Parts: sequence; structure tokens; C-alpha cells
Amino acid sequence: MESRITDHLGCALGAGATIHANLGTAQLIELAVRRSEGLLSKDGAFVVETGRHTGRSAADKFIVKDCETADTVWWGKTNKPMEPAHFAALKADFLEALAARESVFVQDLFGGSQPEHRVNVRVITELAWHSLFARTLLVRPKRGELDGYVPEYTIIALPSFVADPARHGCRSETVIAVSYTEKLVLIGGTRYAGEIKKSVFGILNYLLPARGVMPMHCSANIGKAGDTAIFFGLSGTGKTTLSADANRTLIGDDEHGWSDTAVFNFEGGCYAKMIRLSAEAEPEIFATTNRFGTILENVVIDPETREIDLDDNRLAENSRGSYPIDFIPNASADNMGPPPRNIIMLTADAFGVLPPIARLTPDQAMYHFLSGYTARVAGTEIGVTEPEATFSTCFGAPFMPRHPSVYGNLLKERIARGHVDCWLVNTGWTGGSAGSGGSGSRMPIRVTRALLNAALDGSLKAADFRRDPYFGFMVPIAVPGIDHRLLDPRSTWPDPSAYDAAARRLVGMFVENFAPFEDHVEQGVREAAPQAA
Repeated sequence: MESRITDHLGCALGAGATIHANLGTAQLIELAVRRSEGLLSKDGAFVVETGRHTGRSAADKFIVKDCETADTVWWGKTNKPMEPAHFAALKADFLEALAARESVFVQDLFGGSQPEHRVNVRVITELAWHSLFARTLLVRPKRGELDGYVPEYTIIALPSFVADPARHGCRSETVIAVSYTEKLVLIGGTRYAGEIKKSVFGILNYLLPARGVMPMHCSANIGKAGDTAIFFGLSGTGKTTLSADANRTLIGDDEHGWSDTAVFNFEGGCYAKMIRLSAEAEPEIFATTNRFGTILENVVIDPETREIDLDDNRLAENSRGSYPIDFIPNASADNMGPPPRNIIMLTADAFGVLPPIARLTPDQAMYHFLSGYTARVAGTEIGVTEPEATFSTCFGAPFMPRHPSVYGNLLKERIARGHVDCWLVNTGWTGGSAGSGGSGSRMPIRVTRALLNAALDGSLKAADFRRDPYFGFMVPIAVPGIDHRLLDPRSTWPDPSAYDAAARRLVGMFVENFAPFEDHVEQGVREAAPQAA
């Protein structure tokens, strides 16, 4: 412990407080229990509740608009501006609140596993378990790496802070404010720890493109032959499940960079959904719930027996678990692999239109990357009677400070330079649409895995392909061990004309969604758009 620690803001933190600097896992859990921040389960996991915020507060996130960001940030619904004067008032009030704390927790960490491209991040928190979360999810310095450590960015997380919209220029009493000029992130009014993790992701998404490094919201693994694969996909598409392959080494499950020499994990841990997790479906992740060092957020626990119930969603549907990546067997020791040979773009198409796998050209890959398509199933929400398309550009719009074309052009350039094979994989429906009235059924996981394995080992490239009349990508006609009818979704529908109507409708959604990007991409990408046959 230290009595004082000075950050790059030039202010002494905790002049009258106890500073807990760079404590280890056991020390932080011991303090968190002593401070009644949570409970230890009977098997050793630390269980906490985050209160009313059980997920990100996207509407309360702001970026300071100044001479650094005015022309570099993609302003709009996702990236909302905050005036420098409002941020100055917020910073002053944060530091005053921090100075009043009896205890402050500090972690000096790295964002990014590749030394040439990592960022030094200091995380300052008022909760011991938030400090543990940051230590678990970010990259922990090795012995000696803290000698001479100087933070480049500082994150201050104060759940007890109450923001004032009039004084601070925010929306509510909760605020997440980022200043790229002052290299400072202020998180107030929320106990949801994921805000810390995603703030580092946002920092790297802002910094790395200027260095020619591609930041990605994806999972990644590597085969025995040194063949790295990247998996893009929104929630529910199978990104975590499909990248967790016993025959391949896991690089990471969520956030990565692609440099000239490597695909590298931004993190040193995993942040997995826990609701209704089962030992049969995901044994590796399930096993982490029984380990000391895992943090379980909003998982119901019996206060007497300390038994946890992963099926109980009374606290949150978005219950989460954070744990070091080495809790997963067959994880990469250095969180890195060589540049990719394959890129997989996952979609759960509830319309039942897309084939189970298709090969993409670099232009088509950029088009689908900027589209970031998946679909919600009818009947999952009140009033939703038909599948609903969801488009999240770059498969992670909430975390992309720059214009999507910056990331899309960088991806296309790297695909072309590395001769990377790109595949679109539909883990959604076939034989019809999903939901009430639809005749479709979920794509069998064995089919998805078999096609994915054929793509990754290179054998799929030897298949005969046809050109899809609506989307223009190439679809295999026959693959050993796979019912050939599944490869042609139109043939699986009871009424082929109904398939054509659904396909034309989906094409229209793609075209409408892509319209804002057309002036920012080359002609080849525009020509990769689907066409109503």
C-alpha cells in the first residue's frame, strides 16, 4: 500500500486516504469481503450485485468535442459530444469526490497484449471489486514491467458519484465521459463494471487506426498449423461458442487488434454471459463459476448455503462472469497469434434467407463488415411478431469513435494484403423464417461446425460454388457429410416463392441500411451490395 500516488493529471490522489495500489487477486477479494461489497460462493467465486445498472448505459456516454476530436470522431447517435467546459466541471467534481474517499484502489495495467501497440492504463476505483475486475479483464504487467510505469490514460470509476446534467452537460445522474485530449475517462453513477472494460476498447479503437492497426470486436483462435481465425458477430450469433474449439488455441473472446505481425488480444481475461449457462453446452466457461478469482455479476446466490443459481434471472438477464483467460484450457500463453488466414462473419439470420456459409470477396467482406447484420427472433419481445433485422456497423458500433469507413477500409486493405479468406456463416434459421407462423428451424450446430472446419482447414475452397442471385457471394454446392439441400436455402422452404419474397425484403433492408456509407467507400464496395433478383 502507498499513502500517495501521482497520476499524469498532475494531481496527488488520496492525500488523506489509504491508497491500495496494484494489489493482487486474493488481497482485493479479502478487502471486498471485509467491505461487504459481495459474497464468496461455496466454490470460491466472488458474487456481486450492480444495482439498477446491469448493462452499459449507452445513452449516458459522451466524448469531449474539442480541437483533437472535432474532425476525427464520428459524431451522431452513438458518439455524443460534451463541451470542454462541462468536462472541466465534471473533472473538478470527480477529483473532489475522490479526495473525500477514505480508500482508493489503483491498478496500473495495459490495454493490448502486443508490446508495440499496447497502451498504459491506470484504473482508479472506489470499490475493491472494480479494481479486481480491471486487473482481471485488462493485461496484467509481468514482473519488472511496472518499473518506470507511466500511465498514458487514466480511468476513474466512482459509482457513488451523482452527475448534474445542468452543470456537467450530461443526460442524467449517470455519466461516462471521455476526453482524448486529457487522456481521461470519468465513469460515475453506475456499478456495472463493463463500462471500465469498454472504455479501454474505445481508447484503442480511437488510437490504433492512426497507427495502421485494425481494432476489432471479435473473438480469435489459432490452429495447430499456426492458422489464425477471426470471428466477428453480434450477441447471439455464436462468436464465443464457435471460437472455443478444443482443437484450436483461444487467443481471446471479445476484443483484438490486427497489426502487421500479429492478431493480439486487448485483454487478459474474459467477460462471459452467465444466464442459463450449462456444464453440458459450455463446460470450459461453466467451470470458471466454481473458481476463486472469478467475479460473478448479478448471479443469484443463497446467502446461507452460498449456492449460485445461473438459471435465475431475477437480478438481470445480462448476468456476467469475469475471469482470467488462463482459466480456459488451451488458451494462448501470450494472447497473440500470427495474422489471420480466415475471417468469419457470423450472423443469426432469423429470416431464413442466407445460406449456412458463403465465400466473400474483399469488397463483399467490407460491405458485410460495415453492415454488421443479424436478426432478432419473432416472439422474443412483446409486440414482435416477425423477425427484426439488426445492423451494428463493424459488428460493434457503440465502441467505434471514428467513422466506420476508417475501420472498413483498413480491414479491406489487410484482407487484400494478406490474401485472407473471408466467409459469411449463418447460424440462424433455414427452411423458413423464425417465430410464430414461420416454418424455419435453427441451423444444426453440427452443420455449422462441419462447414467451419472445412473453411478453416482449406478443404472448402476445393468445392464447386454457385453465385447467390440476391447477395452475389459464392455458395458451395456440395460438401462431404452435409445435406446438399441445406446449402441452398431456397430449396429448404416449403414455398420457394415465399423465400423469394423474404429475400427481396432482406435485400431492401441491407440497401437502406448501407445508404449512409455509400459516399465513403469505393465503387467496388458499392457494387458488392445485394440486388433484388
